[in-house]
Amino acid sequence: MPTPTSADLARSRRFALVALLVGAFSIGCSPIFVRLSEVGPISTAFWRLSLALLPLLAFSGRKIGKPGTALPKRPLEHLLVAGPGLILAVELMTWHLSLRLTTVANSTLFANLAPVFVALGGWLFLKQKVSRTFILALAMSLVGAIILKGGLAFDGAGHIAGDTLAVLAAALYAAYIMLIGWVRQRYTTAVIMIWGSLAASVFSLPVALYLEPALLPTTAFGWAVVFGLAWISQAGGQSLITFALAWLPVAFSSLTLLIQPVVAAALAWVLLGEALTPMQMIGGLVVLVGIFLARKS
Repeated sequence: MPTPTSADLARSRRFALVALLVGAFSIGCSPIFVRLSEVGPISTAFWRLSLALLPLLAFSGRKIGKPGTALPKRPLEHLLVAGPGLILAVELMTWHLSLRLTTVANSTLFANLAPVFVALGGWLFLKQKVSRTFILALAMSLVGAIILKGGLAFDGAGHIAGDTLAVLAAALYAAYIMLIGWVRQRYTTAVIMIWGSLAASVFSLPVALYLEPALLPTTAFGWAVVFGLAWISQAGGQSLITFALAWLPVAFSSLTLLIQPVVAAALAWVLLGEALTPMQMIGGLVVLVGIFLARKS
């Protein structure tokens, strides 16, 4: 097999960056789907994870059987490949629960602290160097996200539990991104997404049945919402991000995902009539400038 040239690697990384941005945009649509869902947040998470298996198996199932494709064989290997999906299931349920205990602004903001935990984890556990430019870009993007969400709103002691759960969700998503980046070095996107989605579905179903009264949407619109969430945000968005992590640094990739609240805010303005103030528009622009600086670093 010929050795890839530097031009080939640069081309692959540019393609991976496009995949990462499209994936972040797809996941940025998820708050709209969750808002419109007819079932509770935990049940919505279950349908997001389980229905995503349909397109994953249809489009990627054949790739698993190709010669040379690494597959998990021992129990520990199966657990390793399913690990990202299990972490994502817990992260989704934790974040949805935080939305019930604190303001949407606080929950969304704290849940997007994942790049901080990724950079910290990479520095502590993987001995990765973090440049000053990247730290500046991270700080700028976080400030932009705070402005975009209209700042913090503390109007009751009951918010502490919800805010804490949102921070925990950010740490879980950081662990998900870092584990994906590690597992992706050995297994293909198809293997990781199918094993992970299956494990996450099995794990989240009993939790949804225990915590919420209704599991099934009652109208065609309700089913369309959960199918859109599963196919666009989960199968599409997470698969693109998983693919990109084979070519891009984990810390930069996690920072680029801060584009999600920008997308969510823009879609809420267009689809739900939640208009953005000029200051919030500036916040979104600051996030994008921070991501551009991180790409340069």
